[in-house]
Amino acid sequence: MSFTPETLLRHWQTLRRIPRHPQKITAGDICQHLQDEGYGVGKRTVERDLQALSRIFPLVLDERAKPYGWSWSRDAAGFDLPGMSVSESLTVMMAKEHLRSVMPASTLEQMAPYFRQAEQNLNSLSGRSSLASWFNKVRIIPPTQPLLAPQVDELTLSVLQEGLLHNRQCAITYQRRGTGGVDEYPVNPLGIVQRGVVLYLVCTIKTYSDLRILAVHRVQSATLLDTPSILPKKFKLDDYLATGAFGWTAGSAIRLDAVFSNEAGNHLYETPLSADQNISVLEDGSLKVVATVQQNPQLVWWLLGFGADVVVVAPTELRSQMAEKLRSAASRYD
Repeated sequence: MSFTPETLLRHWQTLRRIPRHPQKITAGDICQHLQDEGYGVGKRTVERDLQALSRIFPLVLDERAKPYGWSWSRDAAGFDLPGMSVSESLTVMMAKEHLRSVMPASTLEQMAPYFRQAEQNLNSLSGRSSLASWFNKVRIIPPTQPLLAPQVDELTLSVLQEGLLHNRQCAITYQRRGTGGVDEYPVNPLGIVQRGVVLYLVCTIKTYSDLRILAVHRVQSATLLDTPSILPKKFKLDDYLATGAFGWTAGSAIRLDAVFSNEAGNHLYETPLSADQNISVLEDGSLKVVATVQQNPQLVWWLLGFGADVVVVAPTELRSQMAEKLRSAASRYD
């Protein structure tokens, strides 16, 4: 059996794909995985590899029914292999790109070698593996007007994350919005929330019990204290968000009846407001949409974004609220 670096890496990836008995995998499936990883091999090569590897490792071939499948022996000792597949590399890099702001700094530090290895794997296989180029072919874009994220000091964020992770207080200096004044006090971190491009710290201050929301980018410095955080009884971040702290209140269920222009409401066919949504086309081509939704500020902001392309018919209270806001907006342009 040849032990060139290319062959050895292929054998590693082959062994990583084989499940433990009673599960099994066919040589054809392994071949497809290897081709996805950038290895130019055929099924016959994979079958020869498996036969050779089975003389060294406790691999078994189930020949009771076609297609035949390979597995690790039921009583095989635990076995792990170094390295990272293209699929794993892609997953790690996607996590780094989109989750780093809400991952503890200590975890990111521990993940640094994996990030480097994943990046090296994808770079080395660029042009040879379709998966390796996937990272350059997908993007997440905001559904609203894009905004530039405020600058957050990474050291300050890491201190706040460690305080949150280990339930310890943090002494911070915080710049008040608008006034330019700076306050210094200890905080009890309770949660980190990302809304759009802005990170917020949910916390209490000193020994007070009222919940506060601080913009992380306005925290000028933070020091991790040895003092345990004072945690409110039965606090749950989801319950707090449901109270409307960020405008995400659950609100009360209403039966929304609204008329959209065809262009503005056409997307609701594919992305409905609710499971019970009903759309009917009126004589002028506009769309009458009826759906059960939660009445909250988010709903109002969303409807206002359509401007003259939507008219709320019911409920009456929401219709009146929309009319008042639109009259006020129009008066500013007069």
